[in-house]
Amino acid sequence: MSSSATAPPPPASLKRIVTASLIGTTIEWYDFFLYGSAAALVFNQLFFPDSDPLVGTLLSFLTYAVGFAARPLGALVFGHYGDRLGRKKLLVLSLLLMGGATFAIGLLPTHASIGTAAPVLLTVLRLVQGFALGGEWGGAVLLVSEHGDARRRGFWASWPQTGAPAGQLLATGVLSLLTALLSDAAFGSWGWRVPFLLSGVLVIVGLWIRLSVDESPVFKQALAQAAARKADRAPGAESLPLVSVLRHHWRDVLIAMGARMAENISYYVITAFILVYATTSAGVSKQTALNAVLMASAVHFVVIPAWGALSDRIGRRPVYLIGAVGVGLWMFPFFSLIDTGGFGNLLLAVTVGLVLHGAMYAPQAAFFSEMFATRMRYSGASIGAQFASVAAGAPAPLIATALLAEYGGSTPIALYVIAAVVLTVVAVVVAEETRHRDLADVVPATEPRADRTSATVEDVRSV
Repeated sequence: MSSSATAPPPPASLKRIVTASLIGTTIEWYDFFLYGSAAALVFNQLFFPDSDPLVGTLLSFLTYAVGFAARPLGALVFGHYGDRLGRKKLLVLSLLLMGGATFAIGLLPTHASIGTAAPVLLTVLRLVQGFALGGEWGGAVLLVSEHGDARRRGFWASWPQTGAPAGQLLATGVLSLLTALLSDAAFGSWGWRVPFLLSGVLVIVGLWIRLSVDESPVFKQALAQAAARKADRAPGAESLPLVSVLRHHWRDVLIAMGARMAENISYYVITAFILVYATTSAGVSKQTALNAVLMASAVHFVVIPAWGALSDRIGRRPVYLIGAVGVGLWMFPFFSLIDTGGFGNLLLAVTVGLVLHGAMYAPQAAFFSEMFATRMRYSGASIGAQFASVAAGAPAPLIATALLAEYGGSTPIALYVIAAVVLTVVAVVVAEETRHRDLADVVPATEPRADRTSATVEDVRSV
């Protein structure tokens, strides 16, 4: 079934939409990753100074994990209103919340100034960050996915995904520059605040660009259909997006959650935990570890659109499986290379890990978008992605650090990542291929796809 709503927009319009989503996600991920890097480098000293260094790092990563706990709530709230009011309005709100919380962290007194209130306030602001990011991802990828066409959706939808390495690149770059220019004492005293305060400027730029784009035509069409149905039916007949997701797309939600396990866990082991492992076990300096992540993130940024384009040619599932299996096979060589203590080997380990991760992350945006009907797409994609993050990315640095403290080696950590890979491979194998689907005509997973006539009627009801 073709639809005018899904006809490709003019190239200039699509590029503006992609740019708006990319800049917004870059800022949001900059804020989120900045916290993770600071948690690995200085927060243990600033907010948990009375603990053993490794225990302080564990406590620091615990506040880092708290941000993930708020992401499902953000997914529920932003998904509900994003499916009711539109993607654009909620994306503006998420950017304001994330930027405001990050800026406030830069002004936060440390444990030396206000005692235990400092880590409490830090945790509250981390919760706000997580809540905002839980709503950001779904809206950003849907805004691009719903403006494009099926032929190149994987490529265009992968660009908001590059906001993750771009944010990592920006956050790590700023921290790397500051640690290079400042002494350890100066960085611990005031230098760590600069990247957080810089977020205020970035948010102003992001809002200016994000406010310039229009709502997606697919959503406008679905909203008009919903309004027409509401006029013809009794009040309350329109199901809540969350209820519709659980009724029609519960299987897709579970598949999305499973697909996220290896992608999410491997990413935080490779980019966040690596700062702990390389400096404590391999004897690498903080600056060297940061430089390796910085350079590898630049490669990650470049390969994500390439993987997205490949998913348009051979499918979302094959590309995703290449990344998952590749990450599983790379884990033991990954740690072996880092253990040598050489910068070249460290860079190789992180770069190959992120290239393989990109094969999962790139098609994810289009893959998850294509699973759900329009009027429940924000909720479905966000719930599937963010609920998984609580079990995956949230505890990953914490679990990896605890395994390192308990066993003193990398083998249990590699096995931990490989176990996540097994879950992801199973989820992707049982999923359906989605690359040819029209986003205006996505059939609920519980409906028989062979009967296009009856299925489309049901889809109109749910969309």
